[in-house]
Amino acid sequence: MRDENCIFCKILAGEIPAQTVYEDDSFQAILDVNPAARGHVIILPKNHAENLFELSEEDAAGIMIVAKKIAAAVKKTYKCDGINVLQNNGAAAGQSVFHLHVHVIPRFEGDTDTINIGWKPNDTPSDIAEIAKEIKANL
Repeated sequence: MRDENCIFCKILAGEIPAQTVYEDDSFQAILDVNPAARGHVIILPKNHAENLFELSEEDAAGIMIVAKKIAAAVKKTYKCDGINVLQNNGAAAGQSVFHLHVHVIPRFEGDTDTINIGWKPNDTPSDIAEIAKEIKANL
C-alpha cells in the first residue's frame, strides 16, 4: 500500500535518499533530517497508514518492537539519560507528515532548552470516574 504524494512513501520506494539505520520486511528506520537531537530516528511502516487509526494491528504491534531495538541502539551509542518514543496523530497533535511514523529521540539531563516535549499536569478532575466510563463505552 502506497500513497504517491507521500514523502515517506517516496523515501520507502528509494525515490528520495535517506540515511537508513534499520530495515526489515515491514519497517524502515531513518535519521530525521530535522532532528530534535543527534541520533533522532524515525520509524516508518512500509504500508502507508495516515495515522494510528488506519494502522493495521500487525504493524501497530511490530512498530513497538522496532522502537525498542532502535531505542536500545541509540542509548548504547550516545549514552543518553533517557529516550522519548513519540507518535503524533493529526495536525492538532503535531503531525506534519501524514504517514504514521514513530520518533525515537535521545534525551539528556538539562536538554529542555532545546527539546520541549511535555505538558503541565493538571489537578485530578473531580469527575475522573465519569471520564473513565465515557472512554470504556467506546472500546
